[in-house]
Amino acid sequence: MNARDEFVLRLATKRGAKLRLSDSGYAELLLAVQEDPTKFMEDASDEAFLCIAQALRRYNESRSKDEFLDDADFMRERKRRLERMRQDCAQALELDPGCTDALLLEAIAQDSDLDALLDRLLEVEREASEKDGPLQAAGSGDAWDDVMVRPRLRVQATISRTCLDTGRFRMADAVGQSLIALSHSDHLGARHTCALALARLEDEEAFDALDAKFSRRGDCWLQLSRVILLFKLGRMAAARRALRGFRGLCEGGIYALLRPVMVDTYMPDRPQCDPYSFEEATVAIHEADPIIVDVPDLPQWVENQPDMREAAMSFAQRMGFDW
Repeated sequence: MNARDEFVLRLATKRGAKLRLSDSGYAELLLAVQEDPTKFMEDASDEAFLCIAQALRRYNESRSKDEFLDDADFMRERKRRLERMRQDCAQALELDPGCTDALLLEAIAQDSDLDALLDRLLEVEREASEKDGPLQAAGSGDAWDDVMVRPRLRVQATISRTCLDTGRFRMADAVGQSLIALSHSDHLGARHTCALALARLEDEEAFDALDAKFSRRGDCWLQLSRVILLFKLGRMAAARRALRGFRGLCEGGIYALLRPVMVDTYMPDRPQCDPYSFEEATVAIHEADPIIVDVPDLPQWVENQPDMREAAMSFAQRMGFDW
């Protein structure tokens, strides 16, 4: 979530709607808002969003040295920053009790069990729907183009991922598909969650339709999901071909699969990663963990395939990672 950019867009959108500006007039307004957003704040909802933007900046800055901490220090630092996030969300909600992003971040920062998180997220979406009506696509046909709707899209994306985490695979796919229908640009990556859910459900037809919908561009989630899908279907020759594709396309993907690492809580969105990078492979495998745990033979099968263990060990040696 690029909170500052959204803050600027929100302010410009609100002011532009009141002034009924032409496209060129709006462009000039946007430049002025970018220069000093605080001059264009109008009400408590703007103050609440600024509070959230500042909270996210602090949160992300506090993570910059995590890789140098031992486990105990990391957990202490994590606990501290989640507590600060809860405090910041409480402050934002005092200003605007209906601030959807604050409600979302507060729910995540509670660090409660996943079923409780899902219940709270569904409650947040239900309350938002009662207040603002059902989600709809913008005039462009893509809901993401309406910056005021983006907080609810983030809630939907988090609901879908949490459904996957709790083994509600059909619900994960259904929520993700509804999000894609609202926002075909899929800035929040609902297609990644859907791909994993469909692999777990062994729904090859729907999986192929999802791949085609996004012009078969591919990414680490799709490559990994294809391996899982074919392995679960028992089509081992095809699964081996898919595994070789995963190894060839996803940097360090086999290492990440055989030696998964902890990925911290998303706040609120998954991190941005370069396509097919090791970071993307790590995030995809983290999200697939509920499925991989449910298919316990998969990692051993991967390791037993020709050249896979060697590829993982070679990557670890090259990067200076433990094996």
